[in-house]
Amino acid sequence: MKAKFLKYVESITNKENYKKPIAFGIGIRRSVKGKTLDVNYPVVNWNDSDKTAAILLEISEYGSSENGFTTLDNKHISEIYSKFEAFHHEVEKHENLQVIESINNNYNKTNSYQNIDIIVYFLFDYSKGVENSEEAYFKLQALSQLKVKPHDINIDGVFGKLENIAWTNQGPILPEDLKAEQIKAILKGENIVVSHLDKFPYMVNYHVPKGVRIASGSQVRLGAHLASGTTVMPAGYINFNAGTLGNAMVEGRISAGVVVDKNTDIGGGASIMGTLSGGNNNVISIGEKCLIGANAGTGISLGYGCTIAAGTYVTAAAKISLYNKDNEPINIKNELVNKGENIVKGIELDGVENILYYNDSQKGKLVAKPNNKAISLNEALHTND
Repeated sequence: MKAKFLKYVESITNKENYKKPIAFGIGIRRSVKGKTLDVNYPVVNWNDSDKTAAILLEISEYGSSENGFTTLDNKHISEIYSKFEAFHHEVEKHENLQVIESINNNYNKTNSYQNIDIIVYFLFDYSKGVENSEEAYFKLQALSQLKVKPHDINIDGVFGKLENIAWTNQGPILPEDLKAEQIKAILKGENIVVSHLDKFPYMVNYHVPKGVRIASGSQVRLGAHLASGTTVMPAGYINFNAGTLGNAMVEGRISAGVVVDKNTDIGGGASIMGTLSGGNNNVISIGEKCLIGANAGTGISLGYGCTIAAGTYVTAAAKISLYNKDNEPINIKNELVNKGENIVKGIELDGVENILYYNDSQKGKLVAKPNNKAISLNEALHTND
């Protein structure tokens, strides 16, 4: 039976005009009045599951090698499921088949506020900006499912393609429809609770990454990239197209576009400047074994083993006095100089390793000197399986 399956797939991929997508996913879309409210892609496939991609392309009759999507009706879904007959006895081993089987067994169009349908999205070129809501949700979930790292794909235009939504316990609702839907709910003895009004939903309502703790789901947007070993405390916040690459303690804010490397601690009330507002065009990364202390922050990248002391904010334009381990004034080349000649702008230290930044409260200046002690995280706090 598997031989028959492989022969069928081969008949598709051997076609002269066949082009394999880079990524694809089956999505459950909710919409109203022709506006897409959200799309949930339970599994984002990235450079894998080529046979499933071939079957979806064939049966959906997508017929294009450009980024895009098409809808699947009950007949499509049933036919797709039947093509995997050779694997029906081992569904638990195949993520995509689990999704297909669940949709095949449960999909019925309803008369609720949201119109629900099934789509399949195909990505052939990840360098292009976002063209529609369906692509926006696909790319955001590719990030949250750790298929790609922040900045690996183009998400330009994502804001303009997402609707501003009232996110409720009864699903996404357009703000202008909320009052009428609340009245309907009350008259049925129900209640609509609004969690927030935004273009982005909470990540945990779409994907829960392995080995991660999130104390408050409202603090992590869909599109955040949280590697195994990440712990996000109640005051921690992670924006989309940003996140961690390994063990990390997040008690402060990781703004859009910021990447934090493993074994790093973002302290309570700390902030890392993003690129969405304030005119900051510098894409910031935080290296391994860094500490940004409580109520501290940075507008420059930190290399390996850096510490920013509590209450200290390092900006690209800040004037910083450089000293060596013996508290002698030095220049950017680590050469001894006279006092006053050891002052640089913060941007000149962008990405430099093993630096300690602190405010000299007696002399009223921002100081940078060698950091002789890299931090160590408490492993017990980052074993989250």
